[in-house]
Amino acid sequence: MSASIGIIGAGFGGLAAAIHLAAKGYRVTVYERQSMPGGKASEITADGFRFDTGPSLLTMPFVLEDLYDAAGAAAEERVQLAPVDPICRYFYPDGTVLSAHADEGAFEQELRTFAPGDADTLRRFLDYSQRIYELTSDIFLFNSLGDLKSLLRVRNLPTLLRLPQIDPFRTVHEGVQSYFSDPRLVQLFDRYATYNGSNPWQAPATLNIIPYVEYRLGGWYVRGGMYALVRSLAALAQRLGAELRYGSDVERIDVTGGRVRGVHVDAAFIPHDAVISNADAVFTMTQLVEGKEKRKQRYRELEPSCSGLVFLWGVRGTEPEPAHHNIFFSEDYRREFDDIFERLVPPADPTVYVSITARSDPAHAPEGHENWFVLINMPYLTKGNRDTDIDTIRASVLDRLRRSGIDLTGRIVHESVITPLDLERRTNSNRGSIYGISSNSRNAAFMRPQNRVRSVPGLFLAGGSAHPGGGVPLVLLSGKLAARGVMRKEAFQG
Repeated sequence: MSASIGIIGAGFGGLAAAIHLAAKGYRVTVYERQSMPGGKASEITADGFRFDTGPSLLTMPFVLEDLYDAAGAAAEERVQLAPVDPICRYFYPDGTVLSAHADEGAFEQELRTFAPGDADTLRRFLDYSQRIYELTSDIFLFNSLGDLKSLLRVRNLPTLLRLPQIDPFRTVHEGVQSYFSDPRLVQLFDRYATYNGSNPWQAPATLNIIPYVEYRLGGWYVRGGMYALVRSLAALAQRLGAELRYGSDVERIDVTGGRVRGVHVDAAFIPHDAVISNADAVFTMTQLVEGKEKRKQRYRELEPSCSGLVFLWGVRGTEPEPAHHNIFFSEDYRREFDDIFERLVPPADPTVYVSITARSDPAHAPEGHENWFVLINMPYLTKGNRDTDIDTIRASVLDRLRRSGIDLTGRIVHESVITPLDLERRTNSNRGSIYGISSNSRNAAFMRPQNRVRSVPGLFLAGGSAHPGGGVPLVLLSGKLAARGVMRKEAFQG
């Protein structure tokens, strides 16, 4: 009889793991505490508006295609992707606006007017970003780091000897600033550190890999919204034989006789040969696994990523300037990150991200209206900042939009709010973090919890808080790596 695998959480990582394992004949049960799949990537519909609550852009689509191929998915089971152009529109406090085009030539041409001195720099910077990707992707993205023997394979040695070329000893900001002279472009490319919830003045410049992924590999919109991808993967997992149990809150992972034996759900013990947790890694290792306090403390000491505050606004009327994806930058970016990561308070002058899927899918809002997903970065939760002053933050967001010529006074006909505390309570994310663990250290890639928990045979981790990191493609890869770990002969050995 095939092995029985329990998966905690039906987020992207858990669903990917379920698909890979079920496709290989494993008996898979997914336990999801919510009434629907997706985790942070959920969906809200209200008053005729539809909103995604999580990620809004898909990169590295070949990772998704690999997952679909593993499942033997037919064309009608796969989501449709549409390229996004511009990938993002940037609004600056000085009134200037920049459209970052998916086409590199068009982006360069835009820069010749916006920042003539840096127009020719774009290609050099993306070459640098691509070099980091080519040196790191095989080791740090597509394979697990939890095995030194795997890391030191002969084919990896040339890369390990060239580690200085992945720029681990400078910060993101230092790397970006060494290329661009215009502070607005420095601010633009510094922003990519936030893709995994980190501080560009602390995170290693290795994260400058992200612009290559977005500009040269492309940014894509999932037709119907990102939640259409959740539905697609959940249906595939079930079609392959995986059981998805909603409203099932795992209370404890059973570790008896030195290895995982199963899970306790609703006061009942359910045996499994291995368990993959798609729940937050810190929550998993401190709340679900009984064990030594010293081990739990190591996980508690990992710095969480930033959190976020989300306004879901149904807006009457349309604005000509915003694109599908938009950033409204703060006046003082360094101060903003000091607020978030040093002072651990909501930023006084926040950068505002706005996604309007109705620009690509008009059915997501009533006629003559738009659905605005509005996100600002927030500090992770501490004892002193658990109460969010929503009214003050809303006012600062509306003021920032007004300074860019967008006045929403009297036009917001629907509002839903997701606070850091909501994230912590609904998804068990560590201190309300969006991306699990921050990358605010030079050895960030090695500090992130690995997919195989060596100290607990039979336990594996998947999701944005585990290797290789946050963002839809990396979370899908984490599910694949966790599933691959289950399939290995030595998976359950101490």
